[in-house]
Amino acid sequence: MKRPKPLQEFKKFVAKRRPAISEVVREPTAGGIIFRRNQQTKALEILLIQDAKNRWTIPKGHIEEGESSKQTAEREIREETGLQEMKVMNWLGKINFRYRRASSLVLMTTEIFLVQALGKTDELNPEDWMNGIKWFPATEALDKIEYEDIGKIILLGLKKIRHAGL
Repeated sequence: MKRPKPLQEFKKFVAKRRPAISEVVREPTAGGIIFRRNQQTKALEILLIQDAKNRWTIPKGHIEEGESSKQTAEREIREETGLQEMKVMNWLGKINFRYRRASSLVLMTTEIFLVQALGKTDELNPEDWMNGIKWFPATEALDKIEYEDIGKIILLGLKKIRHAGL
């Protein structure tokens, strides 16, 4: 069996390496844990979106200049779900995560609010980049969510809903 030469192995290794990180980018975002009571069953439901990588998550987006995180959460929910009537309630917390984009390290902070969907909650209009949008029973939403930190915030939101008698 013929072994590759050390120089060839080294060239393959170097060719696969990503470029060094040349900048750190901070991206503040905001979103919401959206809930409603099912009209027929009165069961608590959570609205999740399915992103372009087929991961179930919550609606969220970048905070624009001059916007508060609460305003951003409401705007992003409207844009991403089509819901028009809502009540942005309690601030539930924030999550931090990081990922790599080419030669940048992106540090993302997401402020999350509890949001009660009002009005015509079945009239959803997801953005084109989404692979899905759906109301899930609360326990099923916890199973579907792809991000552990968001799952913990959903649990906190469910506790606040229960304590408020909503």
